[in-house]
Amino acid sequence: MSHEEEVPRIESGPRSRREEHRVRGDQLVSKVKELIHEGNVRRITIKNEEGKTLIEIPLTLGVMGAVLLPVWAGIGAIAALVTNCSIEVEREGEDGEEEDADAEE
Repeated sequence: MSHEEEVPRIESGPRSRREEHRVRGDQLVSKVKELIHEGNVRRITIKNEEGKTLIEIPLTLGVMGAVLLPVWAGIGAIAALVTNCSIEVEREGEDGEEEDADAEE
């Protein structure tokens, strides 16, 4: 079984931090769901191989379930069209989260 091609790139700001994950199109929906379930995600941006933004999903606390159904449909359509893409994640910046991201590997 192949592992996701993840190249986490983390940029920190005063109130948020950004991560970039590279995935194949067939892994896109599952990776986005995983990121949302981790919590503290403010925004998810999906870009193609050239870096062009395909979809930008602003997330707020409590936005789940039926509200995201049209978003899942859009992500599924994008996954069918692209072979590789990147997911840029903007998270709420809290103390200690950078260390958690580094500890995953």
